[in-house]
Amino acid sequence: MYFGIVGAGFSGAVIGRELAQAGHDVEIFDARDHIAGNCHTSRDDETGVMVHRYGPHIFHTDIERVWTYISSFADMQPYRHSVRTTVGDRVFSLPINLHTINQVFGAAMSPSEAKAFVAEQAEADIEEPQNFEEQALKFVGRELYEMFFYGYTRKQWGVEPTKLPASILKRLPLRFNYDDTYFGHPHIAIPRGGYTEVVSRILDHPNITVHLSSPVTRPDLVEFDHVVWSGPLDAWFGFAEGRLGYRTLDFVAERHAGDYQGIQVMNYGEYEVPYTRITEHKHFSPWEEHDDTIVFREFSRAAEPEDIPYYPIRLTEDQGLLDTYVRMAQQEPGVTFVGRLGTYRYLDMDRTIDQALTAAEGITAAIGRGEPIPSFLVDPT
Repeated sequence: MYFGIVGAGFSGAVIGRELAQAGHDVEIFDARDHIAGNCHTSRDDETGVMVHRYGPHIFHTDIERVWTYISSFADMQPYRHSVRTTVGDRVFSLPINLHTINQVFGAAMSPSEAKAFVAEQAEADIEEPQNFEEQALKFVGRELYEMFFYGYTRKQWGVEPTKLPASILKRLPLRFNYDDTYFGHPHIAIPRGGYTEVVSRILDHPNITVHLSSPVTRPDLVEFDHVVWSGPLDAWFGFAEGRLGYRTLDFVAERHAGDYQGIQVMNYGEYEVPYTRITEHKHFSPWEEHDDTIVFREFSRAAEPEDIPYYPIRLTEDQGLLDTYVRMAQQEPGVTFVGRLGTYRYLDMDRTIDQALTAAEGITAAIGRGEPIPSFLVDPT
């Protein structure tokens, strides 16, 4: 079969590679002038630092087949991700751990003492949290919530935390020891040569042709036997029912001599500070040495039509519109929707690769059975 794939990020690249290895001809289109989507990395001309152009991407996973897959295309360097947060004129350890708790309350509590203390702070009368704020209050109590979650969350999502689903907070850790490692997965790494090199290797197959700086819409793809769409779900339909909500990011770069902040990520928890965090990119490649440094101040705002969409908002008011587009997609022949944008959900890189492998398996199985390829091979709801 002759496949057209829209998007040269991990979703499109992995599915394209799997289909190409199964003997199909694949053409991949991307509107940007580079591959790897929001994972794109490149060297800064002035400092030589490898920069994550659309914000830091840390590969972490507990999915063994995904780890095996990416390791076959990249030299994955073990990496320890560290984050701090500045609130007022003090710096605190994140994620919230025993050090953080003792810092905030000027104490020297043991793990059991801290656990009992936080339980006293938590608002136990909230039985079933209905939103982000209630989940946080039930989780850590008001003081820790207002210091570390309220301002940052309001800046990141552009709404009061009471309007966000409780599920956003459920994946954040709270530790009663001094472990401040940000991720708890068995595999945490960054590719030595950057993510763009990884995607380039995935795309390196004689049955794959890549077209960059090539925005396409549904009418441009009629020549293909089947289309795999990793662009925005609503864009396939020309936004006929309206636009789904996204957040986007603006980055302001600064170059300095030496080491600017001594850590990869410094969050800024106060709402009055306009940026959410500062990232220092040479710390994402600790195996390299650089005399100078480049940092990015990161600002979050609502995405406009011309912006790059980063985070699906998935507020309650978006659910009805999403349901409408999902129903339309399920009735649309000749196209399969995949990835973060195609299924309108936030996905870490490992989940993106895992779902891409699942989609490729489903497409191949449907072809083998002589059946139509489904519009969704991963549940978008």
